[in-house]
Parts: sequence; structure tokens; C-alpha cells
Amino acid sequence: MTELLTTLWPALLAAADIGLAASTSAHVVLHKRDVRAAIGWVGLVWLVPFVGPALYGMFGINRIRRRASSLRARRPSARNRARTEAGATGAPRGSPACAGHIQPVARLADRITGTRVLPGNTIAMLEGGERAYAAMLDAIEGARASIGLLTYIFDHDSVGVRFVQALGRAQARGVAVRVLVDGVGARYSFPSIIAALRTAALPAGEFLPSLLPLSIHYANLRNHRKILVTDGCCAFTGGMNIRAGHCATSGPAAIQDVHFRLSGPVVAHLAETFACDWAFVTGEVLAGDAWFPALPEDGPIPARGIASGPDEAFERIHWAILAALSVARTRIRIVTPYFLPDTTLATALQLAAMRGVRVDIVLPERSNLRLMQWATGARLLAFLARGCRIWLTPPPFDHTKLMTVDGVWSLFGSANWDSRSFRLNFEFDLECYEAGFAAELDHVVDRKIAAARRLSRAEVENRSLGARLRDGSAWLLSPYL
Repeated sequence: MTELLTTLWPALLAAADIGLAASTSAHVVLHKRDVRAAIGWVGLVWLVPFVGPALYGMFGINRIRRRASSLRARRPSARNRARTEAGATGAPRGSPACAGHIQPVARLADRITGTRVLPGNTIAMLEGGERAYAAMLDAIEGARASIGLLTYIFDHDSVGVRFVQALGRAQARGVAVRVLVDGVGARYSFPSIIAALRTAALPAGEFLPSLLPLSIHYANLRNHRKILVTDGCCAFTGGMNIRAGHCATSGPAAIQDVHFRLSGPVVAHLAETFACDWAFVTGEVLAGDAWFPALPEDGPIPARGIASGPDEAFERIHWAILAALSVARTRIRIVTPYFLPDTTLATALQLAAMRGVRVDIVLPERSNLRLMQWATGARLLAFLARGCRIWLTPPPFDHTKLMTVDGVWSLFGSANWDSRSFRLNFEFDLECYEAGFAAELDHVVDRKIAAARRLSRAEVENRSLGARLRDGSAWLLSPYL
């Protein structure tokens, strides 16, 4: 018997490997959306016996969608959405009267988000951390029923401590407080803010805690959203994390950014997104008027929140941007800290420029992520060659994320122009259909361009061979940056 097993074990091992590789390949073919990723995983599971399937099991399966789906039936989304839209009046859903040729963007987003454009909102832009944090802390101090705070980075510094103290005072006066921090973002400072939140007896959760600090900047499946909702009727969102660097005006830690305060029916979209993420992490379902009150119209702006992520909300922001690019007639303006669009977005931008649309792309001259800056540099020549104008803003690092199209449609929020935001992270953006608000954002872009320098085609072409090789090598990592 022993001799028989000795003779047969290589064949049994090979059969086991073939069976495991075949079943893993079947899972890849059935579940992977991206053909390049599918080919890579299939190659790995066949070329690296046993280890390849094990790696796919650990890193290749999207468990986010599975767990989110199990909680979907318990979410308050349908009830809240129906109440919000039934109480809203004004322009037909999905067809803002002021949008004109932009209306197809609204119709597409109707289908991909399952929500509608809600008229009657007020949106105030808050530039810089001092102004944004003061408004957010005032809203927390004024809350009487509920506070939901979701952020990617929540540093344990002077600003973070102010937020913890304000949240503690709110809870002491009877406000229901819930705080959700991304598991990686919570570890950008030491000690983690999670300990301070729990010491203050504040209900706090971590979104997918990570034990891999070395991958902190490039970790996948992060909750990159920034949402604060107080009493279900006042909300804040944008690109600003909670950290002291947003209040600095100079030095390596200084960060420029903008945030936004919202009121009106669209606040329900932010409240629902927070509630879904909270339920995902803790299993607690938030419901009732404390979290989802009736929201009357409060201003002139039709708007919609777009939650996107590697679950059932896959690529929603990506598709909305593509739709806006496809209907642009006169100008496209983009401000982003990270610019690594995929082939589809890059082609859409370049085609828009080639058909006569004025395309302005505003980027920081010095990124806080060196690999990202190198990878971006490898692809800029194609945009310049096809008529896009690229502007580089001086320090401090500009973390602003804005987009306007034809002075009518605008987009802002947490998403960057890279695959990580469009495919791998959970993001939240807000689209607006109002010329007056778009003009406010365009004014911000004008000021940034006035302070920036224009990147020339010759400057990119004349880089040294070493710089081109460095940038090209970094670009190979672009799906993971």
C-alpha cells in the first residue's frame, strides 16, 4: 500500500492541482469584469500550482459585494427615497429644466444609480480647512437628533481631537452619534483616532480594518467617502479629510482643498449612503425621523448624490463622467490631485478636445505620492498632443476635486481621476444641474489657473531618457495606484 501511494502521489497531486486550477479559472471567467485582470489571474492559477489559487482566494474575490448584498434587504433606502422624492417638487425627475443638452446625462444617471435628480437644494462652497471645519463643528454643536460622520482619514491631531470633543458633547446632550472611519485611513496617525473615539464612548466603526500599514497609500477596497449629516437635514461632503494639514498654509503637510455644505432634498442621498455603510460595518440599521426627516426644498439647485464602489454600485461615477464628456459642446474643466484615467476616459477627453471643446485639466505640480506623479507624467503627452490644456498648480499640494461641463453641469466629491477611485474604492460624488453653481466652481478653477503654469508639449517631450523610463515603469502600475 505504501509503495502504491508512493507511486501514485505525483499523479494525485497533479490531478488535485488541475482540478483546483480549473475550478478557480471557472470562477474568474464567471465573475471578473476586466479582461486583463481575468487573463492575469487565469495565468497565475495555472502557472503557480496551489499558490496561484490560494492568492486568488485571498485577494481576487470581491467579498465586498457578497456582504453588501446580504444587508441590502435590511437597508432603509427604498422607504427613505420614496418619501424624499414624493415630497420634492419642481423640474421633472431626471430632466432638470436648466440643463438643456446635458439632460441625457441625467437620464443615464437615473438608470445607473436608481435615484433621481432632486430639485430645491442649497450648496455652499467652503474653501480651506479653517472655514470647512468651523462650519462642520458648528453643525455638530447645533445637532439635536442625530449625527452621522464618515471619513477616510481621521487623524489623531489637534483638528481630530476637536471633532471628538464636539461629538462627545453632542452625545452627552442626547444626540444619537455614529462615526465611521476607513480601516486604513484611521491609521494615518498614531495612536489611531479609533481609541480616542471609544474612550469617549462614541459609537465608532472601522471599515475593513487593515493590518498592512506598508500598503497604506495603495490599499484596495477603501471607503474613501467624506460625509457628515446632522439631524438628517444638513450635510457636508467633498474631498476634505479630518486632519490638521488642511488648516496649514505652507510646509510639506499643508493641503489645499474645498468642501461643501448642503441643505434640501439631496441630503437624503448622503444620509442613505452613510446608513448603508454603517449597516455594512456594524449591522445596525438606522431608521426613523431622527435620521431621515422630511426634507422641503431649500434652494435653486437640482442635484443628485452618486455613491460608487466595487459592489453593486460599480463604476457609477465613471459612467456619469463619460456621459458628461460625450455631450460637452464648449468646455470641460477638471481639477484633481491624481490623474490616471483609464483608456476609455482618456479617449473621451482627447476626442472632446479634438472636436473643438476646450479642455482644461488642473493638477498639482508636486504630488504627495511620488509614484502617482511619475505614472501621470508618462501619459500627459497624449493629452497635450490632442489639444488638452494642462495646468500645474504650485504648492501647497492641491487635493481639490471638481469638474464642470459647459458651465451647466458640475461634479464634486471624493473621487479622483484614477482606477482606484472608479473601480476599487467606495466613493461619493454629487452632480449638479445649475448654471449659477457651475459658475461658482468655474471661478475657483479660474483662480487656480491664474496661479498655475501651463505645461507645454515641448517640456514633456524633452524629458531625459531616464525620466521617461522611470515614468513609463510607474505607469505599468497604474491599475494599482
